[in-house]
Amino acid sequence: MIRRIATAALALVAVAAPAAAQSVQVSGLTDVAFGTIGAFGTDLVRSQSLCAFSGLLGGRYAVTASGSGAGGAFTLSNGAAALPYEVQWSTAAGQSAGTSLTANVPLAGQTMLLSCPVLQTTNTSLIVILRAANLGVATAGNYSGTLTVILAAN
Repeated sequence: MIRRIATAALALVAVAAPAAAQSVQVSGLTDVAFGTIGAFGTDLVRSQSLCAFSGLLGGRYAVTASGSGAGGAFTLSNGAAALPYEVQWSTAAGQSAGTSLTANVPLAGQTMLLSCPVLQTTNTSLIVILRAANLGVATAGNYSGTLTVILAAN
């Protein structure tokens, strides 16, 4: 039996911490679409290259992510059912793996070697993963959620 899970977009929101809004920025976020899922034996990975900018000396910042699940959990929902996902962050563009983020826990000590958009267009990667183990037991349906990414001076 083949089940199909149509995962609606994971809407992404970028926020700079208010006190540091002028010194830390992120741009290039787009919604993540997994489309109709019919293969449940492999992880599904979506990565996007972003521009993270910190005006601080050394380009230091912390990144915090929270999902739309209970307590900020990284979950997609189709009403009653939830589908967990993972979020990773890399300080290099074009990556399909990075450092795992924990919901609502800052990943401090991030730095950028080159700022953008002056010297390059992207310098970081945001990676979203739907694990095969979770897909295999998910209830069929349309799933959606919101992921909020916050950058703060560090």
